Amino acid sequence: MNKKLTLLLLFFATLGFAQYGNRDGNRIGISAGISQTTLFTNNFKASPGMGFAGGLSVRGNYYNNWSMIYGMQFFSNNFSLESSFNQDIKYNIQGVQVRILFSYNVVEDHVSLDFGPVLQVNGKLKVDPTDENRILKGTLLAANQIVDISPVSGNFYLGCSAGSKTIRAVLFYEYGFTNILNKLNKDDALKVLNNGDTFKGNLGSINGQVIINL
Repeated sequence: MNKKLTLLLLFFATLGFAQYGNRDGNRIGISAGISQTTLFTNNFKASPGMGFAGGLSVRGNYYNNWSMIYGMQFFSNNFSLESSFNQDIKYNIQGVQVRILFSYNVVEDHVSLDFGPVLQVNGKLKVDPTDENRILKGTLLAANQIVDISPVSGNFYLGCSAGSKTIRAVLFYEYGFTNILNKLNKDDALKVLNNGDTFKGNLGSINGQVIINL
């Protein structure tokens, strides 16, 4: 993972928290939960896997029934790709997200609909050493040859939260609108092993979390 970029994101997220701290109705939340993630791609046969995420957020009043949410989350997600022998190869992706969301308060302090962009900084994919040399189905690629994915990607967030002022359940979906495999296209040798096809993949993740507002 690009450590300098991660530190920069943390700085701006902290700055956003500090700026929002001067507004009435401001609430700082700590959240954690589970996720189910898959890779949408025509290059490989993918299956979803379970993971987890957690972080901080700040919700502040904006206008009438609208609020804004600044959030930062660390995540560890999993998905699987099928090998040439019909075995699942598990991949793990870890990183950090910074999100700026608009929130419509359906029932003030209790129910809201949230949506907006998410900036995601990714580490390299991780694969079990015993699977590194397995061949991905339909290609000549070994499992460890596709781990160097794009370090920065973008997602769209759509979700809802319900509960009290202090504790809420959050359910949301994130879809990666950028090609997370695009960096692999810079290596012509990899494209040859991929039947000459362009690498293209978008992450999708369903998340369930609990947030505690301080």
